[in-house]
Amino acid sequence: MKFLDQAKIYIKAGNGGSGSASFRREKFVEFGGPDGGDGGDGGSIIFEAESNLNTLIDFRYAQHFKAENGHIGTKRKRTGATGKDLVIKVPVGTQIYEEDNNTLIYDFTKNKEKFLVAAGGKHGLGNVRFKSSVNRAPTKKTNGKLGEEFWVWLQLKIIADIGIIGMPNAGKSSLLAAITRARPKIANYPFTTLDPNLGVSYYDNKEVTLADVPGIIEGAHEGVGLGDKFLRHIERCKMLLHLIDLSEERLEENYLKVRNELSKYDKILSKKREIIVFNKSDLFKKKEIDEKLKIFKKKIKKNFEVISVISDKNLINLRKVLLKNAYK
Repeated sequence: MKFLDQAKIYIKAGNGGSGSASFRREKFVEFGGPDGGDGGDGGSIIFEAESNLNTLIDFRYAQHFKAENGHIGTKRKRTGATGKDLVIKVPVGTQIYEEDNNTLIYDFTKNKEKFLVAAGGKHGLGNVRFKSSVNRAPTKKTNGKLGEEFWVWLQLKIIADIGIIGMPNAGKSSLLAAITRARPKIANYPFTTLDPNLGVSYYDNKEVTLADVPGIIEGAHEGVGLGDKFLRHIERCKMLLHLIDLSEERLEENYLKVRNELSKYDKILSKKREIIVFNKSDLFKKKEIDEKLKIFKKKIKKNFEVISVISDKNLINLRKVLLKNAYK
């Protein structure tokens, strides 16, 4: 299924049903009087978060949503039926914005969480409501109110324990496939990953959710490459796994480029806990790896792990490290 993380839709709550202006007309009943019933309330638009969904692709093909109108009142003081609410299912992590795509209306972070976005119109009153001691036969009735209607933007931010970041072709998708049951597209060229992928890794009867985010290059926060389109998907991650290709030259510079893009996009991202992981160790002898990492450690005073997705080197230990950090 294609991933879609933003959609604009039109929502229209149901209008309230009008009241009725009727009178009793029964044989042998003199001065029957008014008996028009009230209308029914219009249905509302309600959004509900659903953990089984992970994309907004459905909203590409259906962009207009309308709840049922309230029914009109009828004679014999019968109230019109209330219009049915329309419940729209969205993935957990969806945010609803006003038409300006800047003003937040609601943020869904839990499964089965509900929020009423557009209220249905109130019902109209039947003429029986206007009967009084001075007006025994009122003909007045009121119409139902209009339901709320407007355009909204839906934005999806993936919720994961750990976000996998790094330069293009560092092996992020391969790592996700190796330690989870996810099956992302994998190829030997930059920007293979065009959409975020989710996977769940298991270790010691516990699980941790990982999100593979498309490669980040210099200028991403300004729209270079795949731009900042996917940077928001790591905003909700508890921590980051920074994957680095050992075959690249100047490892520390590439590391700092990615960190700089995170900071420019949102300083909160640069403050998240981080695990540095070097991949493709199968391409080098131990002495060569030690020399590369010695230079890196001089400039970057942080701990790191060394793995090879191809040869499965240290992947079990990495699962253990991820789980330990995710449950801190």
